[in-house]
Formats: sequence, C-alpha cells, structure tokens
Amino acid sequence: MLRIAVPNKGSLSEIAAEMLAEAGYSGRRDSRTLVHTDARNDVQFFYLRPRDIATYVGSDALDVGITGRDLLLDSGSDASEIAELDFADSTFRFAAPAAGDISEIADLKGRRVATSYPKLVDDFLRSHGVEATLVQLDGAVESAVELGVADAVADVVSTGATLRAAGLEIFGPVILESTAVLIRGEYEHPGIARLLRRLRGVLVARKYVLMDYDLPVEQLDAAIAVAGGIESPTVSPLRDEKWVAVRVMVCADEANEVMDRLYDLGAKAILVTAIHAARL
Repeated sequence: MLRIAVPNKGSLSEIAAEMLAEAGYSGRRDSRTLVHTDARNDVQFFYLRPRDIATYVGSDALDVGITGRDLLLDSGSDASEIAELDFADSTFRFAAPAAGDISEIADLKGRRVATSYPKLVDDFLRSHGVEATLVQLDGAVESAVELGVADAVADVVSTGATLRAAGLEIFGPVILESTAVLIRGEYEHPGIARLLRRLRGVLVARKYVLMDYDLPVEQLDAAIAVAGGIESPTVSPLRDEKWVAVRVMVCADEANEVMDRLYDLGAKAILVTAIHAARL
C-alpha cells in the first residue's frame, strides 16, 4: 500500500485535497482524521503538518508526500522533489529598512536576519559568501526590525505591500521561487508512478480544453497552424465533402483567441469543452 503524506492545514491543504480528489482518490471527511485508507486505490493518506512532511518522507517512514519546495529545502531532509504541482506559488526575498544602510546582500554580513526558514536562508547566504546571524521566528517576520530583534528579514513576498507598510524595502536577488511539489524518499515505491500519472493528468485537465469545430477542407492546414494540439488534431470527414470536423486540445487561457482566429478562417460551430481527466 502506497503511504502518502498530505498537508493537514494551511495554504497547501485544501488545494492538495482537491487535486487528489480529481485524480480519483477518496479523502478524509472529518478534518480531525489523521489517517485515511483508500482501499480501492491501495493507498493510505497521513495528514501531517506541512513542515513535517519532508522529514517523514525523507526518512522513508512514508513513501511520498505533497509539500512546498521551501519547506523541503528548509527541512534538510533526504527527500527529493519529483514533480511540480503548480499551486501555492511564492517568492522569497530579503527586505530591510528603506532608509537604512542595507541595500545589497553583502551588507548582511554580521547582521541579524529574521526568518521562518533558517536553513533555507542560511544556505543561500553562504552560497554568496555571506555569514549572518539567523533569528528564527514562526509566522510573520516583518515586525522583527521595528521591535529590534533583527536588522533585516527574509520572507515570502507577493506584492510587497506588507513589507512596505512595516517600513521595509525589498533588496538583493530572489532567494527562492517556491511551489507545491511531490516528493519521495530513497525507496521508490512502485505505486508512485501511478500517482504521478494521475496528478499530471489533473494538471493537464486544468490547463487544457477540448475544441471542436467544422471547417472548409481548404483551410485545414491554416487551422492546424493556429492550433496543432498535443500530437495532432483529430480530423473527421463530414457528409459535405467540402467540410471536415476537427477536434483539438488547446490551452484554456488561449481558447478565446484561438476561437477568433479559427472563425476568421471560416470555422463554424466552434465548441469548447472542459477536460475532467487526462493521460498524455
């Protein structure tokens, strides 16, 4: 039985559960449940703190898990990333007082840096030849400078508005671009391959749509140039030999533009359908 670590709370939890459900797995119904067995799919889910998942998987106590790349790197675990899952994206940056004397990474030498990810930040600083004192805090760190416990911070940044409100300014290179990832330990359980195929199928289903349309035969090459599909479009003859029916996968965020271009080529009855599941 494949043992899968799943986040039990936080920004990773809800979307991870939705993704697993779309992949055909049953999940827990009660948020207090710590272990759930999906006998039909021969898997067992363990609901854990996101920060602990890499440790359990890296020690081979569990076979595979869903966590953030930031948490994986900060854990020091032997677990390895095997796939990006395209949610919970975040960017890690340094920030310091806007009117202060810290404006580049070299200025952090010998300074105090507050962060919730001490190993991740320390590894990054050392890779740039900078030694600093890391002040570990759980949760928001933007108040650390004002309260006198740090000279700068390293934290997740989206718009930077929260840091600016605290009188801080972003500087230096990006520490990490993080996202949700699937990780495994040293032992490669045979069930991981099927899980990975299913999750990738969900990603495809979310990214693409099916497009069907009728088209004059003489415009077929031009239409394929507009939307060539994953391999090649499916082309079927119609009763009127001057027309064909075409089915093709296109990126969902490009669907309306593709429809406009096909319409200009003479396509009719252009229909777009969501994809529920896929295997490529």
